[in-house]
Amino acid sequence: MALFRSILVADDEPSVRHVLTLVLSGMGYEVRAVADGEEALRELSARGYDVLLCDVRMPKRDGLSVLRQALAEHPGLTVVVMSAYGSQEQALEAVGAGAYDYVRKPFKPEEIVFVLRKAEERERLLRENRRLQASGGVAPGEGILGESESMRVVMRQVERLAPVGTTVLITGESGTGKELIARALHARSPRAAMPFVAVNCGAIPTGLIESELFGHARGAFTDARTARRGLFSEADGGTLFLDEVGELPPPAQVKLLRVLQEGELRPVGENRAEKVDVRVLAATLRDLGRLVERGEFREDLYYRLNVVNVRVPPLRERHSDILLLARAFLLRFNRELNREPPVRGFGPEAEALLASYAWPGNVRELENAMERAVLLAEGALILPENLPERLWATPPPASAPALTPTRPSSEANLSLKQAIRDLEESYIRAALRRTRGNRTRAAEVLEISHRALLYKIKEYGIDADAEGERG
Repeated sequence: MALFRSILVADDEPSVRHVLTLVLSGMGYEVRAVADGEEALRELSARGYDVLLCDVRMPKRDGLSVLRQALAEHPGLTVVVMSAYGSQEQALEAVGAGAYDYVRKPFKPEEIVFVLRKAEERERLLRENRRLQASGGVAPGEGILGESESMRVVMRQVERLAPVGTTVLITGESGTGKELIARALHARSPRAAMPFVAVNCGAIPTGLIESELFGHARGAFTDARTARRGLFSEADGGTLFLDEVGELPPPAQVKLLRVLQEGELRPVGENRAEKVDVRVLAATLRDLGRLVERGEFREDLYYRLNVVNVRVPPLRERHSDILLLARAFLLRFNRELNREPPVRGFGPEAEALLASYAWPGNVRELENAMERAVLLAEGALILPENLPERLWATPPPASAPALTPTRPSSEANLSLKQAIRDLEESYIRAALRRTRGNRTRAAEVLEISHRALLYKIKEYGIDADAEGERG
């Protein structure tokens, strides 16, 4: 559902006003168009608008002046600047003054639509952030962002599993957010008001793991001067999350199995057992089935833990979530690092790098990269040099395969325009074959923007996926 409802278009070109009014009205927006900067400011004061699409050069008042006054008087307004005379410097100036984005003329209506959708995505994140701050609470599953189908599957599993007490095994690569899934399961369960206790089994020395999990009696071992409650007792009534459960040594595996089967534990050095009511969630990046085959993990415990398996996909399998997550981290680190003025977004080259990188370290690597970028950004936009070197310091791609020019005959079509189009189409198809249909990589090979490539693919009627399969 669209968050924006009303849009004001300010441009002195009648054709631009007409096209944008037609296209945006057709999408369900309430649109009004004006021809100069003074009229735009009067209209903004007279009626509330969600978005201002503003030309840089207009009669009576230039667009940057309108931008500054509009944001001063209407702080929640989203402004997109348009200009046929634009440059990178003007783009940075506009964004630095508070514009959400910058579109160069001539543009196709799809470009404006694309920018509006990105702005709505940002607005949705801002509203959720304000809601959480106002409530002083933590939303169930906070931090789990994703619109990809693979993450929708995960969240549907969370919704089904949260209300029941079933043991869940969460699997996935390092950095994918397994603990966030565990917290979401707890937060949406009847145990939400009780403790959530997380422990990394691989981070505790082998000799101490039983004491940490199950507690110990006074004098149970050297230096045990007092009795101590274990993490299971601390989580009583709530949830215990055992991260890297595959690292548990055999004695601890035996005790864990007893807790799961009998609902009771025996602290180290104690003769009596005590009852506990704990839901166990476990996570691992190791293949527990293979550990069972090698005799390194108890088979009966494996089946007890793996009642239901939730697999968290790596970031490379949820490509459409990368920029969504990056923008969420941008908002968060602006706040946590007290950035003034805040970093408002990404330059097009930085955005392309974020979208095309494989992210072997998954969401955690992206999070760290965004913290670094917010710290290093000197202006309102994150640029490639603000990102980790591994994202951009790669060997330049090889040029597209050479095409042998032919001398046209006197009977041939001598249209130079058509010859250029044919050549351009050939290079685009070659780039898509080389990158196996990866449009972002193909744009880099061709040294054009990702947006421009998408338009040319559509213009020439190219099936990018089919070309990729031929690569």
